[in-house]
Amino acid sequence: MHRKLLNVIRQPYPESDTAFSHSVSACLSDWGMDGKLISVTINQPLSEASVDNLRALLSVKNPLLLDGQLLVGGCLARSLSTIVQDGLAFAQGVVKKVRDSVKYVKTSESLEEKFNEIKQTHQVPSSKKLEIDDQTRWNTTYEMLSSALELKKVFTKLGESDPDYKDPPSEEDWSQIQTLCQTLKQLFDIANILTVPPTTKTIAVFHEVWKVQLDLARSANNKENQFLSGMTKSMYENFDKYWKSTCYILAIAVVMDPRFKMKLVEFTFVKIYGEERAASFIKIVDEGIHELFHEYLSFPMHSTHGSYGEDENGQSVKIEDSEGMDSNGLGLSDFDAYIMETTSQLSKTELDQYLEESLLPRVHDFDVVGWWKLNRIKYPTLSKMARDVLSVPVCTVPGNMVFDTVRREMDSYRSSLRSETVEALICAKDWLQPEKLEGPAPVIKMEIPI
Repeated sequence: MHRKLLNVIRQPYPESDTAFSHSVSACLSDWGMDGKLISVTINQPLSEASVDNLRALLSVKNPLLLDGQLLVGGCLARSLSTIVQDGLAFAQGVVKKVRDSVKYVKTSESLEEKFNEIKQTHQVPSSKKLEIDDQTRWNTTYEMLSSALELKKVFTKLGESDPDYKDPPSEEDWSQIQTLCQTLKQLFDIANILTVPPTTKTIAVFHEVWKVQLDLARSANNKENQFLSGMTKSMYENFDKYWKSTCYILAIAVVMDPRFKMKLVEFTFVKIYGEERAASFIKIVDEGIHELFHEYLSFPMHSTHGSYGEDENGQSVKIEDSEGMDSNGLGLSDFDAYIMETTSQLSKTELDQYLEESLLPRVHDFDVVGWWKLNRIKYPTLSKMARDVLSVPVCTVPGNMVFDTVRREMDSYRSSLRSETVEALICAKDWLQPEKLEGPAPVIKMEIPI
């Protein structure tokens, strides 16, 4: 997968319900991508009217799969940033105490040496170093809090021996910091998945997102810990919006993993909703994936879902068809569709056959996209569907911006330039910089009794 910046568009009325949809439509038209779009992932909160306008405008020239339910989705990085800020805002009092304590220790070398001496004297088992956070990047705040938490004994002893150290965190404060860090760690681990170079992340994200949804729901209803329930209430409400808008496409992507198929969807939904409520959600996913498969059967030679082969170097390449002609030039694309439809009526479909086969062993370095490439002869239609579903982006920001808490804005100089000049500068920088090589996929620890 590749990530490229296509356009920079200046909107005179950005708050309008039609501004975003018209910008996206103009971009697709400029690049000749009309009719080739499967989904759009947005990184800013839009009103319901804006989302409806975007879906309606895009559906005119693009395949309206599952009545457009797969067309518009949210950015996970932005959602994580929002709920982290909710948690930090609720705990701002104790967070400020810790931040002030770290600043005090870091104000001079002598204080830092004294702090380290106390640490060695009392043999505090921590290898972490104190660093003041950058409040525009929430990962630095989490790392500051977790480091300070491991060194809380040192701060306590410093308060007993240094009269200039005012208002150190109390035991209750440290208890709240521990609760906050436990909640943030899970979000920190998910965000780290998004920092690796662009790869297929939908399945890895699903494994983590459903656990966050479940844990935040439990924490928000925790009657024994008022601090935890108060802190996670707004976090859960905001994350629930993301979950409801994306769980459908994420669940369908998981079904496309031969290690999990419908089994993980069933297990997950039962955990979150209970057996009675889960049955209806599981049915929606099952019916949805069958409906999606039949939609792919109905337009097998669609421009978005063209045939794929291999070149002389073994690389996957798209085989373009001309005016409905197949690769042999015989004009039998309609006949191919007829064969697929009638055959599926007389025997099991590719999807049914795939779902009935045994699950593959769960291995961490499994290449699901590579598996579908190897099995595209056995599953010609289903492999195309898997390719599109697994390529739906879950994040719209580059890895170095995943933890940002503020949106980056143009400076006064660039804002004074003509729109065409700004677009040329920003796009040229993005296009000319070398693309980073993909690193190893993050290891996802799975403990699922299926």
